[in-house]
Order: sequence, then structure tokens, then C-alpha cells
Amino acid sequence: MSRMMAVVLLLVSVRGVAQDTLPRFTATTKGNDKVIISWTNNFAVISQISIQRSADSSKNFRTILTVPDPTVAQNGFVDTKAPSPSMYYRLFIVLENGNYLFSKAQRPFWDSAGAVRNTGPAQSLTGENNNRRVVIADNMPLKDVEKLKEKIKEVVKKEDPAPAPKKEPEKFFTVKKRDSILLQLPEKAFKKFRDSIVTRTKDTMAFKSMDTIVIRPFVPKEIYRPSRYVFTDKDGNVVISLPEVKQKHYAVKFFEDDQSVLFDIRQVKEPLLTIDKVNFLHAGWFRFELYEDGKLKETHKFLIPKDF
Repeated sequence: MSRMMAVVLLLVSVRGVAQDTLPRFTATTKGNDKVIISWTNNFAVISQISIQRSADSSKNFRTILTVPDPTVAQNGFVDTKAPSPSMYYRLFIVLENGNYLFSKAQRPFWDSAGAVRNTGPAQSLTGENNNRRVVIADNMPLKDVEKLKEKIKEVVKKEDPAPAPKKEPEKFFTVKKRDSILLQLPEKAFKKFRDSIVTRTKDTMAFKSMDTIVIRPFVPKEIYRPSRYVFTDKDGNVVISLPEVKQKHYAVKFFEDDQSVLFDIRQVKEPLLTIDKVNFLHAGWFRFELYEDGKLKETHKFLIPKDF
């Protein structure tokens, strides 16, 4: 107990916990199984910051969060799922051109929120000043550290009753289609909106950021089905099939794929007419317009294979 009491005397006068500048960072805990990781970013170019956690200071680190926007000047994260208060943390930082670095691993130090003036012995923990910071010596055994933390939490709990939970402000989503903002809707309406998009259209929804949704219009893939009247045979020649050619007047105009005119047949007189592919000068896609008694009956395209 004497060792514990000696450490409690390590109350220092500070103005607060300043955020370290990358690649350094600050790791503190205020009890309640919460660890606060914070930093100040002075890098001109930075593309990724990931927070990693491990029970060991040199191996078995796993990423617990990749920061959505690594360029924010002052940023941080509250880890509420740490399996132990003695876990180690480090930052994985990706810079320009794929260069990266790891910060030095560190365990969080106990911070009961803010600053305190050293007013004397250990009994000062029960004094009137509710802003305290306790710095624990690096050489203190982990067992004694845990006992000290429990003692401090009991004192703080008696003096500082838990505040009433704050009502979180309602979150809104911005919905965009390409570069146009369609609407903003509250989080409660998001699920209903999402269901309407999924079930009523084929548009695709995607998150551009934490609070921005982008709708990417669905573009169907074109499926080619040849015309029943003008098509190519197995040799690549163009076939015109018009069974009613004796009863009606048919005409066909042929175009390049860019709509430039090639030639036309002003009247088709045979029910089955084959046009040699050499008349089209090259392989590729061609378009046509089929007229029946002076009226446009069909506009379509056909392909002459590349072996030509």
C-alpha cells in the first residue's frame, strides 16, 4: 500500500492533455474501459491513417479502425472495445507515393480529465477540485497500476456523479446523383429511402463519405439481336429476306456505323436477296433503314466479320 500511496502523490500541474504531432500520438484512458487515441496532423500529403492494437508492444498488431478522412488537422478515436486496459496502440501512416511508417507503440496513461494543482497528500483526490490528472511512473508494476486505477475510479465516482446522457443531434444524409444534390434526409428515413431505391429502380447506391450517398444510374448492357429482314449469313454476306416482296414495295438504305450513307436499293424485287460483302469495303458494324410502301419499317444494324 505504501508504494501505491507514493504514486498517488505524483499529481502535477498541467493545463490539459495536448495532442502529439504525427507520427507521435497521445493515448489516454479515463476509465469505463475507454481509451482515447488523438493526434495533430502536420503532414502536407497523407492518404491513410489506421489505428492498430496489440497485447504486445512489438507484434500481433491488428487494425481496429481506418480513419475516414486522414487529412483532418486534429483527429482521434475512442476505443470502447479494448479487451484490457493495458493494450498497446500504434498508428500505421501512408504518405505520398505509397511511402508508409509506423508510430512508436505505447500503452494509454490514466487521465481523469484535465488539470489539477498539487494540493498535498493522497487525500487531495477527495478534495473540491474535480479536474485531475494522475501520471503513473513507468516502472510501477502492472498489478499496482490496476489497483491504483480502481481506487481513483471509486473516488471520482463518489465526487462526480454520472451526468445525464446527452441527446445526440439527429444525423442527416446527403443524397447525390452524379454532381447534383437530390435531397437531404434524416437517418430514420434512410432505410425507407434505401428500400425504395432497391425495389423500384435498378440504380446503385454507394457511400461517398460517412454522410453522403451517391446514386449511380443503372446503364443496361446492350444485347444484340439480328433483324429478321436484313442480316449476315455464315460467309459474312448480307441477306435481305422479304417474303411479301411481290405484294409490297420495299426499299433499303445502308449506312456506315457513323450514319454516313453507303448506298441504297430503291426497290427489292426478290423475296431472298444476297448482297456480296465486298460491296461494304471493310469489316465491322453497318446500319440500315428498311422502308415498306414509303414508310420506315425498321432501322437496325448488322456485323460483317473481321475475316473479311
